[in-house]
Amino acid sequence: MVAEAAAHVLNGSPTNRNSGKKMHNSSFGKTARGGFAAFALGWSLLVVAGAAQATLPIQHWQTASGARVYFVENHDLPILDASVDFSAGSSRDVPAKAGIASLTAHLLDLGAGGLSDDEISKRTADVGASLGTRFDLDRAGVSLRTLSSKAERTQSLDVMARVLQQPEFPEAVLAREKARIIAALKEAETRPEAIADKAFYAALYGTHPYALPSSGEVATVSAATRQDLQDFYGAHYGAHGAVIALMGDITRAEAAAIAEQLSAGLPKPAAPAAPLPPVQAPAAAVVRDIAHPAKQSHILMGYPGIKRIDPDYFALYVGNYILGGGGFDSRLTKEVRDKRGLAYSAYSYFIPMAEQGPFEIGLQTKREQAGEALAVVRKTLADFVAHGPTQKELTQARNNLIGGFPLRIDSNRKIQEYLAVIGFYGLPLTYLDDFTRNVEKVTVASIRDAFSRRVQPSRMVTVVVAGPEPREAPSAAK
Repeated sequence: MVAEAAAHVLNGSPTNRNSGKKMHNSSFGKTARGGFAAFALGWSLLVVAGAAQATLPIQHWQTASGARVYFVENHDLPILDASVDFSAGSSRDVPAKAGIASLTAHLLDLGAGGLSDDEISKRTADVGASLGTRFDLDRAGVSLRTLSSKAERTQSLDVMARVLQQPEFPEAVLAREKARIIAALKEAETRPEAIADKAFYAALYGTHPYALPSSGEVATVSAATRQDLQDFYGAHYGAHGAVIALMGDITRAEAAAIAEQLSAGLPKPAAPAAPLPPVQAPAAAVVRDIAHPAKQSHILMGYPGIKRIDPDYFALYVGNYILGGGGFDSRLTKEVRDKRGLAYSAYSYFIPMAEQGPFEIGLQTKREQAGEALAVVRKTLADFVAHGPTQKELTQARNNLIGGFPLRIDSNRKIQEYLAVIGFYGLPLTYLDDFTRNVEKVTVASIRDAFSRRVQPSRMVTVVVAGPEPREAPSAAK
């Protein structure tokens, strides 16, 4: 969602799909499923384990139990940022137990290792630390920010290790949180933006796990048991496959000891989780009109996008900045808002995931203008896919993206969040070093080529909540 939305979302402003649970920390800003933050040019040292010249000295190794570790040492501030992530996002749910993945992540720090949720909060607060969980389609994890001094670090890491390795999922806490989530899910069923988001993912992904609502359904959450959470935890929170990201005021030896502490007591599943199935693209356009008394029509359009590692990543990233991710500079905003006054904003973004995350266009408009707004969006998209951007648009986009890049790595926390994504998705250790060079390489031709292959305007999924009247599936835009 915003200028690469911090390297996970390729430009835009998606909504949050995690209705019914506390807002987990989400790396790289906010995403439709949870979601993500952005990243300061500094050092020029060798990447340990890669032997390549790098801006960020990312060190990489494995713990004795198989967890992968990514570490950047920086003594400028007496702070340590740490996280441990697992392939335990909502895509690991099954339809009959939708919401179990989210509940499991949510309850990790609400009772663990003999500590109640209040005691966990008090022990971290007493040393000025911040502990939280994060969750999206692919990942679930625990993050910590603490002072790096020994006493404070020792206490906060002890709590983090208990949360990771000894979650208790107390029955009373589970009942309390289920009631809260169910109430939030029922409330979400009345909100047009939540209705549109749920219907969009269902129409776009069909039977694929990405279609499952992150927070589950009222029925599945109501039926969730403590045993369900324990089973999910045991199957998906193993050390093998876990990604530990450490950034801050510790040495390599201290980082190695911390990584062992955080991973040694994790579960040992009988078998690794199976890879997610591939996403099937729609064979024809799909239109869903959903009645609602709202005065504004909520419109979402989309198509399966790209995986996190994809050769078209930067062409689509820069291209989408021009199309709908660049705010007031984007074509969609100019066509929909500036020229016609049909909406306050119109945006587009890609969310690259382990499998093909969504390419999505969204806007809100008056009910009576929904048809006109949709026609403008479809034509704008079709023209962009067919012809690509102008050289002037490309030059401006590259300048903006490259000029803004230092802000994405201007703090330990932002770098640490990037480390987590680099580790989880297997990105090159030189990803941050290569970022601006990859943006510079993008051309008008490469954008046009990538969009023409990856986005099909005539086969888009369209969801309109509170539309003026039912419509037939659109023909290919002219």
